[in-house]
Amino acid sequence: MRIDILTVLPELLESPFNHSIVKRAKDKGIVEIYIHNLRDFSEDKHKRVDDYSFGGDAGMVMKIEPVDKAVSHFISERDYDEIIYTSPDGEKFNQKTANILSCNKNILILCGHYKGIDQRIRDSLITKELSIGDFVLTGGELAAAVIVDSIVRLIPGSISDETSALSDSFQDNLLAPPVYTRPAVYKGMKVPDVLLSGNFKEIEKWKLDQSLNRTKLLRPDLYENLTD
Repeated sequence: MRIDILTVLPELLESPFNHSIVKRAKDKGIVEIYIHNLRDFSEDKHKRVDDYSFGGDAGMVMKIEPVDKAVSHFISERDYDEIIYTSPDGEKFNQKTANILSCNKNILILCGHYKGIDQRIRDSLITKELSIGDFVLTGGELAAAVIVDSIVRLIPGSISDETSALSDSFQDNLLAPPVYTRPAVYKGMKVPDVLLSGNFKEIEKWKLDQSLNRTKLLRPDLYENLTD
């Protein structure tokens, strides 16, 4: 997979992609991640990519020209399955979307910034708008990092034990069950007997029951969807 990210703050994205699972996936050649500075596509002598908004609203707006020039450059070199814009009013990003995106070959992400981007960019260039939650960040770089991380870990080979990703929370619209490790008893606190029994049928039943109970208690919205 190849992921191109277009941003006004490329340095903000250097660290998240140079550690842990994402770094290992890059080192293995499973994923290529390229961070591009939007200012490189500005024809303004000061490399500005923003301007005042028509209508007199407060805040600066990302201009259409540098974004159009950048996207046109990228799509002239390869076909993109999705051109994503990170925005607080986009579609709520979830595990289902991460699963779908992880099957793509090429993705381009435009990080929102300032007051937003010229609406004509959204109308003519963007194929998917994603939000990581009902809150506003200074820019879309952190949202892009979250999206990329959640996608990359699902690509076969990124995690040594691929079944681990398949048992994560939300993969089946359930929260994951509690997990334990050694010692089996610590300060009087015991690991549930069923997990030490070796009876895998009973263990799987226990895990499912725990997932259902945790989802009902902590995320009733998800649980209601299961029972619809």
